[in-house]
Amino acid sequence: MKKFKEFDIPFIGLKQGKHQFDYEIGKEFFDAFEYDEFNDAKVDVKTILDKKSNMLEFTFESSGTVNVFCDLSNEPYDQEIKGNLHLLVKFGEEYNDENEEVLIIPHGEHQINVAQYIYEMIVLSVPRKRIHPGVEDGSLSTETLKKLEEFQPKEEKENKDGETDPRWDQLKKLLTDK
Repeated sequence: MKKFKEFDIPFIGLKQGKHQFDYEIGKEFFDAFEYDEFNDAKVDVKTILDKKSNMLEFTFESSGTVNVFCDLSNEPYDQEIKGNLHLLVKFGEEYNDENEEVLIIPHGEHQINVAQYIYEMIVLSVPRKRIHPGVEDGSLSTETLKKLEEFQPKEEKENKDGETDPRWDQLKKLLTDK
């Protein structure tokens, strides 16, 4: 994790109590993780370390924007995100990160790298379904959206005299003949 050296928090020299660390996360951070879902990113992360005599308590808060592609139109847009994460760090015999809320590190450790936790918090803050705001309010007009509208199923049309297609009437009859 040499490329994430700025995310090392040396807790051994800190006094007990709360300490704040601020990070500005950009696209290069996600490139280092080989994560290519974001076109760009500008996320501010505030990390508060509450050092206690027998454990460390981390609170991560993030807010900002990530530029992603819309799932419907494939147009890029800035998605606002907010996230938070709480992590307890306890000391034990060996390293153990099986529990997502409690991290156990060996007694001899003097620093902790928080890059992985920041990465996971930001990635999980992005909605699963990403829809461009212009699609939702109807202001975005692209070729993709026009094609989608063309292929949308049409409502059942009635004939001019108010009767439905006789083929459908025969099928509906099968439902009622039970």
